[in-house]
Amino acid sequence: WLSARARHERILLRIEDIDAPRAVPDADRWIMDDLAWLGLDWDGEPVYQSQRLDLYEALFRRLRDATPSPLYPCFCSRAEIRAASAPQEGDRFIVYPGTCRRLLERDPYEVRRRLDAGARHSWRFAVPPANTPQSQILFDDRVFGAQSFDLGVELGDVVLRRSDGLFSYQLVVTVDDLLMGVTDIVRGRDLLRSTALQIAVRAQLLELGVGSADLPAAVPEYAHLPLLDNAAGVRLAKRTRSLDLGVLRTQGVRPQQVIGYCAWALGLVLQPRAMSAGEALAVFSWQRVRAHAADVRVPDDLPARLLCL
Repeated sequence: WLSARARHERILLRIEDIDAPRAVPDADRWIMDDLAWLGLDWDGEPVYQSQRLDLYEALFRRLRDATPSPLYPCFCSRAEIRAASAPQEGDRFIVYPGTCRRLLERDPYEVRRRLDAGARHSWRFAVPPANTPQSQILFDDRVFGAQSFDLGVELGDVVLRRSDGLFSYQLVVTVDDLLMGVTDIVRGRDLLRSTALQIAVRAQLLELGVGSADLPAAVPEYAHLPLLDNAAGVRLAKRTRSLDLGVLRTQGVRPQQVIGYCAWALGLVLQPRAMSAGEALAVFSWQRVRAHAADVRVPDDLPARLLCL
């Protein structure tokens, strides 16, 4: 919000509810209510990914049916993949070992036989061979500077459509960012690797002519922020039932106290103090954020501390 408003640009609200089995009823309303409570506005009507399934289907088919296609079917189970792979960087990310890609190269008739027989399968995005110029993705990050990823080494062939038919986050956000004309993307540093993949998928879509002349074809500007961790150094996450705005609000915390704490965590002010979103905007600069790129540990007694601001 600070980045967009500092440049007098529109900010879009996109509800990323593509994973229907995990979608929480009314979560979109909670999100919008929290944003309004904080004073973080947006432009236009919210866009729901769950209402864009026909678009994703059409573009998926264009990728699948292209010649040559960047997609291939994968019949491997999760257990088989885990058994043949090693997690990367200690973060449990698993690089796919390429089993079904080799099967397609070795015996395309067997792949066709399995597809015709209705074998359960996902669809993977085939990245260039590791340690080749084509496999290198370079981009500049506003906070962490020059980034370099080898798709073949650090990501591997990632699923773009799951075996249950659901589209992956990596495909739909890339499609949406391109077709919605997004030029400024700000998110957590844990998605740096995902950005490299999305740049590659975006390039494939552009090569197929997706988009229009009045939308930006260049790669957007990226900024990845340090994370908020708990007292033990583990990043805050919904799946671990981390402290959230709903809890803070029920304990009487005011929006200015939350904004002020976040402004301090970003390095915009020297000490946490209550402030409005507009006041945070007045002191915002990427230079200050870059100078505070370390993760921030949130104390267990944060609600009490916020109430004292």
